[in-house]
Amino acid sequence: MKSKKTAARPVRPKVRAKPVRVAVVGLGFMGVTHLRVYQEIAGVQIVAVCDAVRLPVNGILEGVTGNIKKSDDIDLGRQVKVFRELSDVLALPEVDLVDLCTPTPLHPRQAVAALKAGKHVLCEKPLARTSLSAKGVLEVANSSPGFLMPAMCMRFWPGWSWLKEVVEKKSYGKILSASFRRLSEMPRWSKQGTYTGGADPGGALFDLHIHDTDFVQFLFGKPRAVFSTGVTSAGGSIDHVATQYMYPGGPAVYAEGSWLMAQGFNMAYTIHLERATLDFDLTRGAKALLVLEQGKSPSYILCDGPDGYSNEIRYFVEAVRSRTAPVTVTALDGLGALKICEAEEKSVRTGQVVQI
Repeated sequence: MKSKKTAARPVRPKVRAKPVRVAVVGLGFMGVTHLRVYQEIAGVQIVAVCDAVRLPVNGILEGVTGNIKKSDDIDLGRQVKVFRELSDVLALPEVDLVDLCTPTPLHPRQAVAALKAGKHVLCEKPLARTSLSAKGVLEVANSSPGFLMPAMCMRFWPGWSWLKEVVEKKSYGKILSASFRRLSEMPRWSKQGTYTGGADPGGALFDLHIHDTDFVQFLFGKPRAVFSTGVTSAGGSIDHVATQYMYPGGPAVYAEGSWLMAQGFNMAYTIHLERATLDFDLTRGAKALLVLEQGKSPSYILCDGPDGYSNEIRYFVEAVRSRTAPVTVTALDGLGALKICEAEEKSVRTGQVVQI
């Protein structure tokens, strides 16, 4: 098989005299991941961190385990201010951007407080546990000077952003069917039980599967209806879900998300188009993205460059710098993904097709 390299679309923020000053709230795996990205961006200054439990010691924040990898310790330096309460962070006039990497039930209250304080907000997905709560956040965002962007990283992930591009260009014709898979072991790495607290945090459906639900709406728009089956945990959360997204006239679209893997993590997709099949499987490493095009030898697209976390953060930093509202992913997109996930939840619990 031959390999070919496609041009990456890295975000290259313009470096300006005034830095974008950032506070990261929530110092678990995702918070540490985001901190590391901010450290790599020219013209960004981390001015504060906040967590109720985990705090840096002598400027060093201990690494944590996540579903993709374990992070190393991170050296923040002694000049970064350290807080346990969000209110102390929001009282700092120098903070431009608040990055919320806290548990889902905290997102609405914290996002509203940050927006009312005049800050720009990058909020980890989902925006809230329910679409009703998310609507309340959007109402505040619409009347606030700061931008609100949900961290829907798959829109920025190499292989996924490439897929969006080839679909828009119709490089291989129209899509006939699409299936997405995101499978993980139960996220027991949170010492506070952030992910395993039953229905309140949302389970795999709202924490993991929402990535693919969002990407489905990114590619195809809002489905007319969904039909989902799943596995419900003893605590009431849906920790395995398989969904058919219904689009009149096609394509056939499916996604599976799970916390039932015995160990490890994988994300994958298979897309059948008129003239090609595109198959992504993270476990293949450098050969993750396979292209099977009619009349040609199989080939691989090299998905190198920054990952989706880096690309989404760089994108939002540039939006803040340029005072240009984000368009690749918006707060309305975050609300839309939640509404679809709620329909999937209802379908699992009722066994019925649910209209959206």
